[in-house]
Amino acid sequence: MPDPALNETEQLVLLALLRLGDDAYGVPIRSEIQDRAGRTVSLAAVYATLDRLERRDFVRAWLTEPIPERGGRARKHFTITRAGARALRDARDVMTRMWRGVELPRSLRTR
Repeated sequence: MPDPALNETEQLVLLALLRLGDDAYGVPIRSEIQDRAGRTVSLAAVYATLDRLERRDFVRAWLTEPIPERGGRARKHFTITRAGARALRDARDVMTRMWRGVELPRSLRTR
């Protein structure tokens, strides 16, 4: 059985899906991650992550009708599943427990 833990990119993609709702496909997902997390991520990395999450049943995908422009293609949209939401919540809870009671020594603080 694969490890149910999410890596950081998977967490960022799932959070972007929650924020975007029905408008969640590759380009807006990448933009959301770059704008909110300040992380540069390639579109290929976003789609590779979505594919991995779909195989784990953490997201569900569907195709739209082709967009109404010359040579328009269908877009593959994504939504988070209950299992994906549970995995995301678990990842947040693990980090919260790990941080509880931890204070960085003054010599390691950057602010």
